[in-house]
Amino acid sequence: MLPASIQITGEMLSPAEVQDICESLKEDSVRLLSVRGCQLSDRDFGRICRSVAESRSLSQLNLNLGIVSSISRTRHLADALKTNRSLQTLFLHGSPLLDAGLVTLNTALSTHPALVCLDLGDCMLGDEALGLICGMLPPDGAKSGLRELTLSANPGISSKGWARLSIAVAHSSQLRVLNLDYNPLGDQIAGMLAVAVASSRTLEVLDLEGTGLTNQSAQVFLDMVENYPTSLRVLVLAENNINPELQQQICDLLSEGEDDDDREVVHHQAGPASSDLLPIRDKYQPIRDKYQPPTWLPHSNSGPQMVLLTSGLGESLLAETEM
Repeated sequence: MLPASIQITGEMLSPAEVQDICESLKEDSVRLLSVRGCQLSDRDFGRICRSVAESRSLSQLNLNLGIVSSISRTRHLADALKTNRSLQTLFLHGSPLLDAGLVTLNTALSTHPALVCLDLGDCMLGDEALGLICGMLPPDGAKSGLRELTLSANPGISSKGWARLSIAVAHSSQLRVLNLDYNPLGDQIAGMLAVAVASSRTLEVLDLEGTGLTNQSAQVFLDMVENYPTSLRVLVLAENNINPELQQQICDLLSEGEDDDDREVVHHQAGPASSDLLPIRDKYQPIRDKYQPPTWLPHSNSGPQMVLLTSGLGESLLAETEM
């Protein structure tokens, strides 16, 4: 039997339901487990984590919206990740981890052999946590690291922390998608990120929605994509004080290389892609319902109000779905 998915949102999970989940995990019959915004006892959370540790089929684990709500649950999850070897994608968006929680998770996350996608948006992180995250973006020639990282809505990170991340991104050998939306970055940090993007040979997607940018940042990005070779294919600048015409100019320049890239993907794909797993990223939206799924439209151009293009990736890093 092929591994299936279990997706539950906003429900109170009974011990019997948790038992069914645990049995399915132990039988290696689950590839995707999502319990976003659900309520369950600490004991049942521990049971699920122990079953995650045993699973050899689980590829994606979604614990978004407050599931990992205490340091004891963080420890349970860390223990599970130390044993599990199959997990590729972990979503913890909206969990009050704080720096202490990431310290607890750090060893398990940084040494996991398969983890490539991590969502730590709205987790109340600071500079100490960000320093640990930078360690998950090893430089060229080192071990493989994260390919997709989400750090949306972590306003406790200082400009010094973001500068450190920019350096890590510039030298990362793997990172393809970076979501920093709804952080108070401003033009100075955006300038550092532009240098990081120009230096990176892999970064294809950068989300800077609602980060306090102005035309000054847009002009820097425009100069970069106009005059220097870059891997960047998607730049999100919505909800910033940026002239729509500037956004459209960047959009047009990014779109020029898409046809060539699509042809290259055909030649370079090797083996089956994991496109049947569709990540669910809870994009932070402070004015609207902040936990509604994002309005990204794959394979479309959303017009001058948002610089948003598809990258033609062979895998599903940009795919979004509702539950």
